[in-house]
Amino acid sequence: MSIKMICSDLDGTLLQYGRKTLEPEVFTLIEQLADRGILFCPASGRQYTSQKKLFAPVADRCAFLCENGGVLYKEDVCIGKTPMPRALAEEIARDLWERSDGQGEVMLSGQNCAYLMERGLGMLDRIRFIGNQYKIIRNPSDVPEEIVKVSVYLHEGVEKYADRFVPRWQEANCAVAGPYWIDTTLANKGTGVQKLCEVLGVAPEEVLAFGDNYNDTAMLDLVGTPYIMDSAAAPLRERYPRHTPRPEDVMRALLDGHTV
Repeated sequence: MSIKMICSDLDGTLLQYGRKTLEPEVFTLIEQLADRGILFCPASGRQYTSQKKLFAPVADRCAFLCENGGVLYKEDVCIGKTPMPRALAEEIARDLWERSDGQGEVMLSGQNCAYLMERGLGMLDRIRFIGNQYKIIRNPSDVPEEIVKVSVYLHEGVEKYADRFVPRWQEANCAVAGPYWIDTTLANKGTGVQKLCEVLGVAPEEVLAFGDNYNDTAMLDLVGTPYIMDSAAAPLRERYPRHTPRPEDVMRALLDGHTV
């Protein structure tokens, strides 16, 4: 079956080594893929504003899976959103704040704005770095819109806290989302890609996807052609037989007519 859409995680996958901007090659590949009828979709925990800035030269030729699948955009229109029950989102936010030993900062995500409960430990710098719209709040009840994701930023790393929070909040798909982040949401990248497929008329078997972390597994399990990064944890490399050091190499091979 031919590939009709490519979905790629960003941080640690298409953006490696802490890079803030994409290589120009990526934009060229996205243009060439679009000319062949293959849609490119960034799939990230970032909000739409951040992703649109990152892909500005080709944003009009992409779809966007934002907030780990909680929000979907195409052509500046929100085409899908999965809000969390308000009481659950606020309970999780308070738990992440209160039981992170004073070392966690909490982000509650709306459709296109991040609401930050911060302690000056680095989360605000990170949010500015990736270009999110944000507001500082004191309490989860201060968020004036539907909440699609609740995250905790742990500046010392997630290792000490994963067992504390991940099992406790499985009803909200709690998962490690990177070296410093744990996310909760009723959506995930798999449900986000599934919704995109339904809206755009693409079969999941016609999707190629790239990921590097555990919050990418729902997406990788869904699609017909999953790739894991060479830098991913050993259990993930064992789970997915296709590995790559760079998504660009696979996209170029696809354009050149090679089997991927």
